[in-house]
Amino acid sequence: MLNKKSVEDIAIKGKKVLVRCDFNVPLDADRNITDETRIDGALPTIKYLIENGAKVILCSHMGKPKGEPKPELSLAPVAKALSAKLGKDVIFAADATVVGENAKKAVAEMAEGDVVLLENTRYRAEETKNVPEFSKELASLADVFVNDAFGTAHRAHCSNVGVTDYLDTAACGYLIAKEIEFLGNAVNNPVRPLVAVLGGSKVSSKISVINNLLEKVDTLIIGGGMAYTFMKALGKNVGDSLLEEDYIEYAKEMMEKAEKKGVKLLIPVDTVVAKEFNNDAESKISEGGIEDGWMGLDIGPKTTEIFKDALKDAKTVVWNGPMGVFEMPNFAKGTNAIAEVLADIDATTIIGGGDSVAAVNQAGLGDKMSHISTGGGASLEFLEGKDLPGIVALNDK
Repeated sequence: MLNKKSVEDIAIKGKKVLVRCDFNVPLDADRNITDETRIDGALPTIKYLIENGAKVILCSHMGKPKGEPKPELSLAPVAKALSAKLGKDVIFAADATVVGENAKKAVAEMAEGDVVLLENTRYRAEETKNVPEFSKELASLADVFVNDAFGTAHRAHCSNVGVTDYLDTAACGYLIAKEIEFLGNAVNNPVRPLVAVLGGSKVSSKISVINNLLEKVDTLIIGGGMAYTFMKALGKNVGDSLLEEDYIEYAKEMMEKAEKKGVKLLIPVDTVVAKEFNNDAESKISEGGIEDGWMGLDIGPKTTEIFKDALKDAKTVVWNGPMGVFEMPNFAKGTNAIAEVLADIDATTIIGGGDSVAAVNQAGLGDKMSHISTGGGASLEFLEGKDLPGIVALNDK
């Protein structure tokens, strides 16, 4: 899966290049973009194509229009932002059908280095079902395909997988190449010790990840809401904390597997507990178990020290999921402490999508990490050891 052609391995001068980007950006009520991270992430690939004489046709989804044109989910604001960032006019092809008269005319009139942006690919119901007709329409605009949207690489859609059936050349952009390099090496060829930190609310959503990582890591740290199911599996009381009864046996199996494999599996020894799910709720530190009427909302100070200690000598760290309810300042200490350690240590630090990225950015430490993954679901599936359709579909080197 890891040895794919990149944008630098293919001939692009004078060619029409269809690029699948991830422009699924947040908009406010006035349709202003509130976070341009994803647009910035696409720029290196777009600039490389422009500088090397390609005719650049960009496509992406935004939100979930469910197969019909929804003006509030149009990519028009993205075209405006791109024009400003690239210092050149990005032509927006406003077709409700995505590939319509505007798109065909704009592409026909392109000179080398020009950029056209198509409308939201999910305006078409066929997109998420990977229906060949729509893939064919998209492919008809271009000579070459470049996928640079890691966030949707775990989905087989027309704009990232289907089009490759109709275009001979399909390569990855810089963003996907970076994801493959960091996530791929971390899991398959890490500098050791390799430590994985898993948090977030549910064991159920990370079963395969835990199982796969136990085959590869030296230490596995479990925090967040999922830790209470492991605590319960050790026979401890967890009070009113988040608990997945159906996964207690599974947690026991994972602890046994860790022991057999010689993997250190760390779970909290103390917890910050509160009477209710509220930043200003009465709270205290609870050691060992948790009394009825109290719920765990963060890892405690002793646990924080144990986790920090386990990370100090790591050479590769993969972190997916916060240690507590980091959105509430009173229960963000554990998560922030992990972010601070990772910012300090001499290791390759990989933050795997979703809430962990938000937590690291909230702590102002994003730029101190080696790699911040752009795909929550995709990075999780990668860590599970699954093949991602959007990457499998690209040409091998």
